[in-house]
Order: sequence, then structure tokens, then C-alpha cells
Amino acid sequence: MDSAAAGALWTLLLPFAVAAAALLAAAFNAVLDNRTQRLPAVAGLASPVRETARLLRQQRRTLPGADALLWRIGSAGLVVAAVLMMLVVPFGAFTFADLPVGLVWFNAMDVLLWALWWLLGWGANSAWSLVGGYRFLAQALSYELPLMFALTAPAVGAGSLRLLDIQSSQQDLWFVVWMPAAFLVYAASVLAFSSWGPFQTATAADAAGGVLAELSGVDRLLVLAGRYMLLVAGAAFAVPLFLGGGSGPWFPDPVWVVVKTLVLLAVLISVRRLFPLVRPERLAEVAWILVMPLVLVQLGVVAIVVVVNGGTP
Repeated sequence: MDSAAAGALWTLLLPFAVAAAALLAAAFNAVLDNRTQRLPAVAGLASPVRETARLLRQQRRTLPGADALLWRIGSAGLVVAAVLMMLVVPFGAFTFADLPVGLVWFNAMDVLLWALWWLLGWGANSAWSLVGGYRFLAQALSYELPLMFALTAPAVGAGSLRLLDIQSSQQDLWFVVWMPAAFLVYAASVLAFSSWGPFQTATAADAAGGVLAELSGVDRLLVLAGRYMLLVAGAAFAVPLFLGGGSGPWFPDPVWVVVKTLVLLAVLISVRRLFPLVRPERLAEVAWILVMPLVLVQLGVVAIVVVVNGGTP
């Protein structure tokens, strides 16, 4: 089998690999939930499988006046966006799509999520869903600009928008060491575009589940799976961006990419229990008064380092 055929085969397997990682993340989250409720932690391992089987048997709900096409596009689109994000993630020297503007591609998929979460809110023709859609847009207005500057910092440090170049420029020192503010803003943005943890106002219980309120059956399953797959994609993208890519002792580069992804994914899953829900108006205050100046200072420091020391901290 030539390299082109092997690459095509791996690309076909990519959605299943991301889905498997999402299932693992869901099981880990269920284990943490059981520990919080003082239930047997091991019992949570099978919880995602049982929930998947239940939702596959459940009838899909339809509402009078709902735009079924837009609603279903929003449901399935989260899964598609997560897989498209993964296309540019290098596994060592191998990448599914070696785009010269891989960083821009990731940001474009993030902007696509604005439309998908909004379609989930609008298409249902339900007040609760619409509230969830508006909440996500309000939240996105707060996190998107800081995220763009956080993504710019590694690009300036490496002098490239190509993920393989950004990864290779961290052979001596990972970017997370001298770009900590950019890394933290990026990680928080992953939580935000996945509607997870302190940034899950679009799916919060105080709005009857928000965009999830009217979803059932396979539609609800796709959205729930999409959230975990977005967390997986966000964690994986951070590896070449801030965590040195596949660099590490003893194991091959692809193994280190997977290990780093799973470790960061576990941290992102755990954040849900560490911080309270942040309302969009409060997030806007923090984002514009504190986070934006911080990430701009970080970008300025990176630019000075590049000019003075040729990109070496």
C-alpha cells in the first residue's frame, strides 16, 4: 500500500478514532460524577454506552413550526466540525491535511461553531432553545477575540501558520513555558466553544437545558457526542500548538501526541467540577477588562523575543 492510500485509509478512520476518544472522555466524566455522588466509580464506565443505547431507541422529537433541516444541521454539525479540526493536527511527522494555514483552519472551524450552536437554538422553534442559542453567541463574543490573539502567539513564535512548523520550533522549549497566558486563554476557549464546565450556559439547567431542551433520540446523542469530540479536538490541537507536539523520551512521536491529548482532555473534563457557571455578562466583563490586556501583553512579549532572540526565549 502506497503512502497516499495509507493516508486515505487513516483519514477514513479518523472520525471513529475521535469518537472513541470522546467515549473515553464521557466514561471518565461519568466516573467523576459517581465519585462526587459517593457511588461506585467503576459503575460509571458503562454509563456512556447505556446512554447511547437509550438515545438510539428513543423517538426523535418534532415541534410545530420547527425548522427540521436547520435543527438537524446544528445537531450533526458539531461532530463534523470536531473531525475537521482534527485534520490539521500532526501526529509526529504525519498529518491528515498539511495545510500551510492550519492555524487559520482551526479558527475557521471555531467560527463555524457559532452558526451550529445558533442553529440548535433557532431551529427548534422553542423559547428555551432560543435562550441557549443567544447565550452561546453572547459568550462567543467574549472569548473569540482573546482566542484569536492566543492562537497568534505560537504563530509569531514559530514564524509560521503551519502546525508542523509550530511543532518543530518547540524542540528546545515548549511554548506553554513562555506563553502561559496564551495557553490558558486557549484552554478556556476550548471549554467555551464546547459549552462545557463554567462556560456551559448554552446548555445550562436554569434554562431547562437551553439548546438541549427539545432534543431527543439520535439528535440529542449527536449533540452530546459532539461536545465531547470538540473537547478531544481542542485538547489534541493544543499539543502541537503549546506542548511540543510528539516530542518526548522512549515512545514514538504519535504515542506522545495521544498521551498529551488524553492528559489535557482529563484536565478539561475535570474543570467542570472546579469552577461555578459564569454568566455571559460576567464573562464579558472579565474578558474585556482582564483577559484581553493579558493576552495582548503575552503577544507583545512573544514578538519582542522573536525580534531580539530569533524566537528563542
